Amino acid sequence: MDDPSRATAEVDPPPPAPPGDAHPARLPEAVRADFPILSARFDGHPLVYLDNAATTHKPRAVLDAIVGYYSTVNGNVGRGHYALSRAAADRYDRAREAVRRAIGAAHADEIVFCRGTTDAVNLVAGTFGRRVVGRGDQVVVTGMEHNSNLLPWRRLCEEAGAELVVVPAGAHGRVSREDFSAAFGPRVRLAAVAHVSNVLGTVNPVRALAGVAHRNGVPIVVDGAQAVPHRPVDVRELDADFYCFSGHKVYGPMGVGVLYGRRDLLADTAPYQVGGGMVKGATRTGPVRYLPVPGRFEAGTPNIEGAVGLAAALRYLHGLGWDAVRRHDRALVRYAVAALGEIDRVRVVGDPGADPSGIVSFVVDGVHPYDVGGHLDAHGVAVRGGVHCAADLLDDLGLLGTVRMSFAVYNSEDEVDLVAGALRTVRPGTWTP
Repeated sequence: MDDPSRATAEVDPPPPAPPGDAHPARLPEAVRADFPILSARFDGHPLVYLDNAATTHKPRAVLDAIVGYYSTVNGNVGRGHYALSRAAADRYDRAREAVRRAIGAAHADEIVFCRGTTDAVNLVAGTFGRRVVGRGDQVVVTGMEHNSNLLPWRRLCEEAGAELVVVPAGAHGRVSREDFSAAFGPRVRLAAVAHVSNVLGTVNPVRALAGVAHRNGVPIVVDGAQAVPHRPVDVRELDADFYCFSGHKVYGPMGVGVLYGRRDLLADTAPYQVGGGMVKGATRTGPVRYLPVPGRFEAGTPNIEGAVGLAAALRYLHGLGWDAVRRHDRALVRYAVAALGEIDRVRVVGDPGADPSGIVSFVVDGVHPYDVGGHLDAHGVAVRGGVHCAADLLDDLGLLGTVRMSFAVYNSEDEVDLVAGALRTVRPGTWTP
């Protein structure tokens, strides 16, 4: 058998060369060939994919990393004292280190691999949350939260006899530090906020909100699912106690995600699930000795290939260069806002151009968002219509729903022009799934 350690190095592809100071419009031209699915046609149309907030497509570097793992070093971690198992464990450990570097964590053992943002928030709510939140206590959330960062806290409060306190988002979907601070009283035990709204692309001032929480002695949980693909994230600079994100929204595989937690907080937290791979020893009746973090939170066989693919995705994004990614984001969002503003009956919701994060939501007066989405689909354009798992925010804004365009590094101004052209012909209709 070939040496697995050598195979490990060979299937870990280098990132692409950064595009340097190229104009933002050049970024999609430079990277589209890296994404095999973008060459496909659907119903005779080339793929115009603008639903990246739901999931992103995967570059060849990620696909190669997953295939390479299965082809050369597939083995279970923590189970075998043989070369293949050691090689698999090495790949898994290196993936954890790659995530640590990508988000600025201090220690690799602060990175817990899980299934995604939803799983990560549920993990915190079901362990740390149950320990610190009791009857009569309060949990603070914002009015823009995705269900993934709302329902776990609602259930925790219902089960514990606590109160969920919602800080409203304003007319532009923003949470002010003053309103956030006003929600804190002596009964607050935990706070949870979105870094970036999945509906409006609004960027919350996480560091300032964390400062409010910490001055009140309260830990804060941050949903970073929509931030990590669009901006550099440093969890220590943000002063986040917990930070969660999903691999599939940052060009990585589905079914893998990350919970970052401060080492001291994780060390005092009981396991979320129990079973194989997370104990030092256990018998039918004797004491159970759990592994230290992060092993105690990763019961069973982990998604090793998912972690390897996620690490490859983060390296790929880093290789493009954050300056180029951010310039592309700003140019594309502002171009879209301007293009939509020229179309009768089309209204952009919020202020996505203020600090662009790849999302532009809009409504067409007199036309249901589902009808708009169906009309755009008939023109070969994939967008998302509805409430985006944030129904309360849409209710607060007085909207039935929105149509959401969400961008990635491979999207272009030409695709925005195609959307604008199709919107000029949209009419009310009856949407059918």
